[in-house]
Amino acid sequence: MSEKAYEAIELARKTGKIIKGTNEVTKAIEKEKAKLVIVAKDVNPPEITMHIPLLAKEKGIPVVEVLSKEELGAAAGLKLGTVSVAIVKEGEAKDLVKELGAK
Repeated sequence: MSEKAYEAIELARKTGKIIKGTNEVTKAIEKEKAKLVIVAKDVNPPEITMHIPLLAKEKGIPVVEVLSKEELGAAAGLKLGTVSVAIVKEGEAKDLVKELGAK
């Protein structure tokens, strides 16, 4: 599942639109713009991202957890890790996003 999530992020980054970082991802969820949210499990302290899955569930947005914030950052095209990414426009990743549980 993680590999598909990374692949979806990379495709959406090239052909659609992604948002990176806790604050921006939270805003995208609140405005119901996010199609899929990906959160890293190795966040310290965990309180940084604890609200994201709950908020996304409330809004009916699927969430995928991945193991590494470094790999998540790399998939998002960053040199550093990131704790959360939201796919806003799927682009060519539409099928992968659907497969991962998006509407």
